[in-house]
Amino acid sequence: MKLKRTDWPRLQSLMLIAPFLLAMAVIFVMDTITDYAIAAAVFYTTVILVATRLLSARAVVVLACSCVLLTLVSFAFTRSGVYEVGLVNTAISIVAIGVTTYLALRLVAAEATAYETRERLLRIARVTSLGELTASIAHEINQPLTAIVTSAGACTRWLAQQPPSLDNARRAIDRIVQEANRSSEVIARIRGFTSGKEPQRSAFDLNDAIGEIVSLARSQIDHHEIALTLDLQPSLPEVLADKVQIEQVVGNLLLNAIEAMTTSTNKVRQLRIVSSTTDNGAVRCSIADSGVGFHQGEVDHLFDAFWTTKADGIGLGLTISRSIIEANGGRIWAEANQPSGAVLLFELPSVKRDTE
Repeated sequence: MKLKRTDWPRLQSLMLIAPFLLAMAVIFVMDTITDYAIAAAVFYTTVILVATRLLSARAVVVLACSCVLLTLVSFAFTRSGVYEVGLVNTAISIVAIGVTTYLALRLVAAEATAYETRERLLRIARVTSLGELTASIAHEINQPLTAIVTSAGACTRWLAQQPPSLDNARRAIDRIVQEANRSSEVIARIRGFTSGKEPQRSAFDLNDAIGEIVSLARSQIDHHEIALTLDLQPSLPEVLADKVQIEQVVGNLLLNAIEAMTTSTNKVRQLRIVSSTTDNGAVRCSIADSGVGFHQGEVDHLFDAFWTTKADGIGLGLTISRSIIEANGGRIWAEANQPSGAVLLFELPSVKRDTE
């Protein structure tokens, strides 16, 4: 008989719950054929613990009620041993099943709440970073708008000539279209950066992501007279991660580096961003500054929640950055820069390495 498309969800549900039903049947037989003194029904708690990771809360409750019912039926069918001992063991098993179900469901609910809270924090951090980049973003958008106004004025003058200079007017219109597209791209990057969409891992060029964030921060870099060096490895393998989240990490590390240099007494302000591949095929990014750096022993706490060296900081930026990098299969760490400053590095799996 050929299965219909609508039958597949039901078949998948049966395949998912079948192992639990089999395990419950085995425990029921063991509990029934053994002596009253052997509380085999306690093993139902293992079934419930595994089920909470794979089944819905309603299915887990139904499964737990079934385990309780099987425990009572097994007690009624058992014929060997001391009856009073069996009664006590049955009561203990039922209590264990109930408590395990309650705690397991509470744990799953707590994990879901923690995940939602983390996503909110990620969005808040993105908006906070965006606020710190306001001047740069305004500069980034103001440039094409100024060019559009200038080109529009030039176009008007070319058309007002006698005879009209149509070739020059077309070139001015082309510039208007180019600058308008440039403004649209900036706005699209900002919208993507602040979006609260679910993490979406896909292959992308880390160099392009670094370039987008650097372009948003360019005004701040120039305003603070920071010498920026981009040493991006050409033909870098694509990484497999959530691009918006990785851009958030790069933006956070970049802002930290800029702030570290603006608060430092060191007059030399050098920022160096490097991308490269590692021996094990991963893609690495490092952001080195010549700022205040960190003291001995502080490196062990840099990524701890609510630990910060900033007077007005809340100590979540690097914590969230670590959470993002690790969630995308990578790692992040800090090193001292020479002769001064700090280096923040992170690695991500490349598409090539991930598919091997």
